[in-house]
Amino acid sequence: MSNISSEENIAYAQATATTPTIPTTMNPGQVAQNIKDIARKIRVESARMRDTVRVIHESGAIEELSDAIKEATIAARDTSIEISETARVLKERGIIRDTASVVDETARNAIETAETVKVISKEARDSAPETAAAIATASGTAQEPARDGAERTNEAAKDSIEKAKGKLKKSKK
Repeated sequence: MSNISSEENIAYAQATATTPTIPTTMNPGQVAQNIKDIARKIRVESARMRDTVRVIHESGAIEELSDAIKEATIAARDTSIEISETARVLKERGIIRDTASVVDETARNAIETAETVKVISKEARDSAPETAAAIATASGTAQEPARDGAERTNEAAKDSIEKAKGKLKKSKK
């Protein structure tokens, strides 16, 4: 096992990988020496590479990485299957459609409630003119939140339906 850090390995590789300045004319002895130096460096680096591979193999890092990738892939597959099944069940049971229908009914009821309050206010104003101003104020106060609530409920329902449709389209792909 080598105690040399990866930074030291990089520095060593850069230092030994540089091409020496070669004179334009070399005698056969110099050429032979250069070839021997290159061969020695190849042997040293081959031994270093073998040691590195052996250490990585013996440490179990390769197996651990492979197992982690396998687990992540299985988790992604299982999650995808769950999402697909949930979308299919929601569609089959008509939950999105039913939810939209209930939200629409709630909005209609809120508007109807606001109209009822308006009628009650008119009847009270006609039968008791002295309190007409107080009732009108109360009626206006009740109508506005009811209409606002109905509008917000309607908007939320439309948004939920659009999101659900988008998710169903994605799950079909």
